[in-house]
Amino acid sequence: MNTIQTDKIRLIALGGVGEIGKNMYVVEVSDDIFVVDAGLMFPEDEMYGVDNVLPDITYLIENKERVKAVFLTHGHEDHIGALWYILKNISTKVYGTKLTLALVREKLKEHGKAYTADVYEVKEKTKLTFSNVDVTFFRTNHSIPDSVGICFHTSQGIIVHTGDFKFDQTPTGVYNADIGKMAQIGNKKVLCLLSDSTNAEKPGLTPSEEVVRQEISNVIYNAEGRVIVATFASNVNRIQQVFDAAKDNNRKVVVVGSSLKTVTETALKLGYLKIHEEILISATNLNKYNDEQLVFLATGNHGEPIAALEKMARQAHSQVNIKPGDTVMLAATPMPGNELTVSKTIDLLYRAGADVIYRRRPIHVSGHGSQEELKLMLNLMKPKYFIPVHGEYKMQFAHAKLAKAVGVKSDNIFIVEKGDIIEFENGEGKKLSKKVPVGNVMIDGLGIGDVGNIVLRDRRLLSQDGILIVVVTLNKETKQVRSGPEIITRGFVYVRESEDLIDEASAIVKKTLENATKDFVVEWSSLKLNIRDELNQYLYEKTKRRPMILPIIMEA
Repeated sequence: MNTIQTDKIRLIALGGVGEIGKNMYVVEVSDDIFVVDAGLMFPEDEMYGVDNVLPDITYLIENKERVKAVFLTHGHEDHIGALWYILKNISTKVYGTKLTLALVREKLKEHGKAYTADVYEVKEKTKLTFSNVDVTFFRTNHSIPDSVGICFHTSQGIIVHTGDFKFDQTPTGVYNADIGKMAQIGNKKVLCLLSDSTNAEKPGLTPSEEVVRQEISNVIYNAEGRVIVATFASNVNRIQQVFDAAKDNNRKVVVVGSSLKTVTETALKLGYLKIHEEILISATNLNKYNDEQLVFLATGNHGEPIAALEKMARQAHSQVNIKPGDTVMLAATPMPGNELTVSKTIDLLYRAGADVIYRRRPIHVSGHGSQEELKLMLNLMKPKYFIPVHGEYKMQFAHAKLAKAVGVKSDNIFIVEKGDIIEFENGEGKKLSKKVPVGNVMIDGLGIGDVGNIVLRDRRLLSQDGILIVVVTLNKETKQVRSGPEIITRGFVYVRESEDLIDEASAIVKKTLENATKDFVVEWSSLKLNIRDELNQYLYEKTKRRPMILPIIMEA
């Protein structure tokens, strides 16, 4: 392996810590920068109108000449969904396994541009040599095939990034983890381990996928009408189990959702899905089959299942809507922060007449290892330093406790925030006081990054107390009120029942304008500020609400 002396190694998380999703990690070896994963995050409930969230890659753009490669651990959206954004700004090489790269190509097509990228396929036996580092891979078990961990071999030791993983004791062929190779890596001086923290709070072991396969088949066998299975589009393991269960019960499968169709077609073409041709049918042929012959495999346009189920429950889906007698299986773990949305959606499904299978039966297991599996990875790798990644802070904290329990020194465990820099020199690590720029780049429609914290704040205010618009026309020469003030409200009060309040607000605006013109305050910005301040105080005293106040002053 590479023995060229490396002066410094720096590890930086641009996303994926303190949150679920948006995974992007920087491994800096001397002057070379390597990026591990480029994921997106689904918007949180308070991100009104936002479609997706990407990491801030300012640091990479500022140092784009030093970015040598992007390595992808697997093909889930939270690990590849932002790659197009990197390639839009930086020309670099991309390395990934066969299925991962196939999904990447489909994602790049969605964005309508052929971004400059040299794409290279890797396998678990691949070894790549750069100027001062060698890169190798090891196979892991996750909910999608072709998942790998990544090793950066330097003169100071090995930097290991596990990717997402668990240890399933009864996996199918394409999901086998190479535990022997992991043990070999651990015997070669691992300087630092970056490991998946998603299930660090959950004791024991993550149940086997074999349990899920049997349970899905049992649910479909006992269902009297249609069965609708909702899952994440990139959970290839779950997709295979649904097709297997449908075949066992002589049912046909209809795939609903563009992202799910893309993943299914891609995995089928590459041989990662085994489907009998007669099982898969088009939505246009539904009238040929009775309800008890159908299974719908569904997800939303962005690859997550809840939005699709909500549309079905509200009878607003373009292809299939819930009707009495349907059985709905939610074969997915809700994203942290979306539990309330999931609960409301399940309630809607029941109201629409469906029998909902969720949590009370094992129709889904996580693709991430629980505490005993995380400890096994730590014991296999035997790292000198440890950084828990991919998880909210509480998950990172729980993972740090596990590392301490298996023998990693407390001083050698770093719980990092986005932008923190962990530096290694002569085999010793420390957290630097400075940070790199980090944040969220929000995608809203065709806009990239034009929705920031101020826009979200305004949307939040509008959702809470509404808006009040004041329209006034002033004489251009005398600066006296020519017409108005006219007050328009939306989402604040019902005008017909609040006429006194609106009249008093109009009087306050008129008085404010008169006082301003007497004092020769004719700057529009000052006038608007005065109106806003006076109305804000009055309306809060009367209603205990703070609507967004938007004064519009026109000259005539």
